[in-house]
Amino acid sequence: MTGFQAKKTKILQGPLILIRGAGELATGVGWTLAKAGRRVIMTEVSKPLMVRWPVCFGTAVTEGQWEVEGIEARLIAEADECSGLWELGVVPVLVDPELHSLSEFKPEVVIDAIMAKRNLGTAREMAALTIGLGPGFCAGDDVDVVIETNRGHDLARLIYEGIAEPNTGIPGEIGGVAAERVVYSPIAGVFTPSQKIGTAVGAGDVLGVIRGENGELAEVKAGISGMLRGLLRSGTYVKEKVKTGDIDPRGQESYCYSISEKARAIGAAALLAVLEWENFEKSR
Repeated sequence: MTGFQAKKTKILQGPLILIRGAGELATGVGWTLAKAGRRVIMTEVSKPLMVRWPVCFGTAVTEGQWEVEGIEARLIAEADECSGLWELGVVPVLVDPELHSLSEFKPEVVIDAIMAKRNLGTAREMAALTIGLGPGFCAGDDVDVVIETNRGHDLARLIYEGIAEPNTGIPGEIGGVAAERVVYSPIAGVFTPSQKIGTAVGAGDVLGVIRGENGELAEVKAGISGMLRGLLRSGTYVKEKVKTGDIDPRGQESYCYSISEKARAIGAAALLAVLEWENFEKSR
């Protein structure tokens, strides 16, 4: 008899877990919970702003369906489409940023993974267990648990009382590089890429251009050399000084198409919080 080998998840079951957001970190959470066989529904805005879109379930909003590391997400229009997808091991994604469908879903768990650095309406009354990722939430006040999202010793720590570390405005260090690895929009406008994710770039290379509201053009340039790990999709509107690209100095192409260590750690922390809650409910 061979040892255990993980297979593709076939059925998602258990308590219904609603995740607000379907970006990079939210996908790390949704992927982990789905991999553990939990019923997950994710909500997004109609035009998601995602730099690392190849590893975001939110890409299903524009593509109809999207797969990340063996787990498929699929865009739905109605809540009653979820059951059939869960039977197939598929994560439903619904455009519903205001959570109008909350009363219809009646989730046991709500996880706010929007990463807005502030609470956009999540409250403890929404579910038996509420979890907030990063700054903007207070455990014991507007959510039950806060998960630390700042890179460092406390990354993915579960906080049961109080808040996460404040937003520094400085990207976490990767390969010895912090702020320089992230590329921001010099002006507001519509972005058109000139490079592809997974391409090696050098400092000063043009990654794309932004056409401003008055027709002016501004180049978006790489600050360092490395692998282009993330870049906004063509036609995306951005405000000034918004994250537009992500360069990984480690230079590994495979990292561009896989869940990051940060998102994986936060996903594991969210699963731990859910398991703790499930065990508590069973012991009552």
